[in-house]
Amino acid sequence: MINIIIDGIKAQVPENITVLEAAKMVGIEIPTLCFLKDINEVGDCRMCLVEIEGARGFVTSCIQKVEEGMVIRTNTEKVNEARKNVLKLILSAHEKKCLSCVRNGNCELQSLAMKFGITDIEFEGEIVNKTVDDKSPSIVRNSAKCVLCRRCVSTCKKIQDIGAIDCVNRGFESAISTFENKSLNDVNCTFCGQCIQNCPTAALHEKENIDDVYEKLKDENTIVLVQTAPAVRVALGEEFGMPIGTNVEGKMVTALKRLGFDKVFDTNTGADFTIMEEATEFVNRVKNEKIMPMITSCCPAWVRFIEMEYPEYLQHLSSCKSPHEMLGAVLKSYYAEKINVDPRNICVVSVMPCIAKKFERQRPEMEKDVDIVITTRELAKMIKQANISFEDLSDSEFDSPMGEATGAGAIFGTTGGVMEAALRTAQDLLTGEDLKEIEFEDVRGEKGIKEANVVINDREFKIAVASGLGNARKIMEKIKAGNVDYDFIEIMACPGGCIMGGGQPIKSSKIRRSVDVRKLRADAIYTIDEKKQIRKSHENPVLKSIYSEYLGTPNENLAHKLLHTEYRKREKYN
Repeated sequence: MINIIIDGIKAQVPENITVLEAAKMVGIEIPTLCFLKDINEVGDCRMCLVEIEGARGFVTSCIQKVEEGMVIRTNTEKVNEARKNVLKLILSAHEKKCLSCVRNGNCELQSLAMKFGITDIEFEGEIVNKTVDDKSPSIVRNSAKCVLCRRCVSTCKKIQDIGAIDCVNRGFESAISTFENKSLNDVNCTFCGQCIQNCPTAALHEKENIDDVYEKLKDENTIVLVQTAPAVRVALGEEFGMPIGTNVEGKMVTALKRLGFDKVFDTNTGADFTIMEEATEFVNRVKNEKIMPMITSCCPAWVRFIEMEYPEYLQHLSSCKSPHEMLGAVLKSYYAEKINVDPRNICVVSVMPCIAKKFERQRPEMEKDVDIVITTRELAKMIKQANISFEDLSDSEFDSPMGEATGAGAIFGTTGGVMEAALRTAQDLLTGEDLKEIEFEDVRGEKGIKEANVVINDREFKIAVASGLGNARKIMEKIKAGNVDYDFIEIMACPGGCIMGGGQPIKSSKIRRSVDVRKLRADAIYTIDEKKQIRKSHENPVLKSIYSEYLGTPNENLAHKLLHTEYRKREKYN
């Protein structure tokens, strides 16, 4: 510990931490814009300037380490004036169409302008780059709103190990761009959306499909069915000021019914279908000594990643569709027959925590299963537009039969959940018993890569779970080098899994420094599982009925035709 004085406060703080961190420890919040803890600590934006006694000029607190006896001033007239001028310069070269901006009310630049009382700028800068790239089905890139904070670049490089975007040119001509300034659609972007989560403005945002939903809802000749992913219900409430991790499943269902959807179904049921197929596929590979390890395929950003980066390992991917695609396929076959409706008159809308699902929906081999994908944020926007007081809604239940799901279906929303759900079913299939040990703690938690050994029928299975594409690459490189001998691998593109997906509510860097958003949402997911009477997918009575009556044996015949797909090599740059 060392001694410092900060704004007149004498404090003891750990050595080797930054002034920014030290200030927070004594209750002083220094403004930042480009800063992301452990991801982007470069001091580019200069919003975190402070005065340090004995130093020449101002110092950027996000990279300056504390020293013994240091005297720091964070709130002087000179410091605040410097920050204000820096902010004005940033705003002068920014497209200031705030009222029509998708981040209006949740923009870190806007919040700083309000904090410093900036209502007008006496000088107008030039917006050098006005590129709007909306070719991708998932992401829109608007360079006129970019503040060159480089948070997206660091996230894409350091966390995801992709490098689809980077800073090009120098000085006044600097810009965030792609390889040869191509569209994100035509480079090695996986559409994970982590850049959106970390962008302080709307320079990057999801491609909105709300109007497509409204159009279908108005069509009297179309039956509009909606399904919601497990991670949506533990994050949607945040858009209405509710505590992070609040489970708003009942209110969400009520809101969707008020919006006019004909039926509200649960993607957790689709997750149960996925486990039935995936666990059966895994058991078949084990028994028949087929290609191992088997790798999960329910994350579309991960699938796009392996198609581009490791196509030689595509045979290791499970052939299963993702849960919402499986449920869409069942709705347009089994359910359509049940209600005696032509599948062409059914529109399936998926509410997802993930923007890569927008891309997945358009894959030629799956484009008929789901018609429209909207994110958690888009659903919140629709609820607000409909003047629905979300917090005051009573709870409703999902519609039958696709609203009955198990605890295993719920935990799909967090990293390790797919693996745990699959193991619950796989061990019963392999042993022929109803085993009671169903919680696999080794695959839970925040670690980016988790490994475990699971013994079933006296055989030891080596499993791995990775979240974040940077960690996925580490796993794949180990396999490539022959350094590991896994049997089963789960990979999710977003660090923490779907609960931290690119389509989830965006939290400012300030909130994320003070609250463990991932843990709060994950805890809510596990609580749903614990409260469920049925916690194994293969024990879901709805699934039993549909397999018996319609699909037949998992992994075979009609079940395989409807619920499985294939993947292909994809070029990194088009």
